[in-house]
Amino acid sequence: MSKFTHKIKVPCSSANIGPGFDVIGLALNMYLELDVGNDPSQPPTPLNCKLSYEGVSPEGIDLDPENNLITRTAFTHQKSYPARSRSGSSGAAVVAGALLGNLLGKLNLPKERVLDFILMVERHPDNVAAALYGGFVGTYLNELNPDDMARIEVPLSEVLPQPAGGVDTGLRPPIPPENIGHFRRFVWNKELKAIAIIPDFEVSTARAREVLPKTYTRQDMIFNLQRLALLTTVLSDSPPNPNLIYSAMQDKIHQPYRASLIPALPAIISKITPSTHKGLCGICLSGAGPTILALATENFEEIAKAAIAMFEKEGGIKCEWKLLEPAEDGATVVEV
Repeated sequence: MSKFTHKIKVPCSSANIGPGFDVIGLALNMYLELDVGNDPSQPPTPLNCKLSYEGVSPEGIDLDPENNLITRTAFTHQKSYPARSRSGSSGAAVVAGALLGNLLGKLNLPKERVLDFILMVERHPDNVAAALYGGFVGTYLNELNPDDMARIEVPLSEVLPQPAGGVDTGLRPPIPPENIGHFRRFVWNKELKAIAIIPDFEVSTARAREVLPKTYTRQDMIFNLQRLALLTTVLSDSPPNPNLIYSAMQDKIHQPYRASLIPALPAIISKITPSTHKGLCGICLSGAGPTILALATENFEEIAKAAIAMFEKEGGIKCEWKLLEPAEDGATVVEV
């Protein structure tokens, strides 16, 4: 029996938050936890590690180290290290994998440098900066060298390429430049809680990107920029202004186009409002979906039930819901 020596704990994150497409992210207090230990008795494996998993939908978790997002991100060649994870999103998995590589490789990289490596796998800084640093963040990513980004060793912006053994060119990926991702933490009003309504189906990030247009009108871009400029401030106001927050969370860049993948989305966003549901301040698609994120100060269960009823009406889709708060500490690595 192996002895776990370290625990990596990474909060999940919600990205976009209405008009903040690929810009703002929010870390929430639901965590991916990775227990890491050394077990020399384990037989060698391609990546010299063994995975086990406890959490929701275990049938959907690939425990092959060459396929699993956490171990492929870490890509460590150590003695046999077992890892056990519980819950989380792909953004959290990439962050956990980078921290695992930093730990097992004894690289001692600060979080600032770890973020550079994370962004060579997951090119959406809103998701990963929130998970790594915690809180409510705004982000941007520097333009990267096109020649470097074209190399097969560098992942696509949505997912890692084929399993590690299938794309081995014998070359190392380029070392990322320093400070390629930038973030700023905004103030969050602690009166606001996050209701996550989680439908029982999946939407791949790649598919959610495919439905977006290649170009946007000037009017739609101005619509989002105006609301984003207000949103990052009004979410700190106390007491919160429900009508202003609700209006500032409207979007014309991604939610209208993803409605084809999430049938209840238009009804939820238009019919669950501060005037119809006491305590509601804003509601939007979380990241690429299909999870819905509602911000509220009270009446949480009734707001969740209203969204769940709309999913049920749109084809009998079942949902669960969770009441969450911002995770201020971000990702941690501790000895146990």
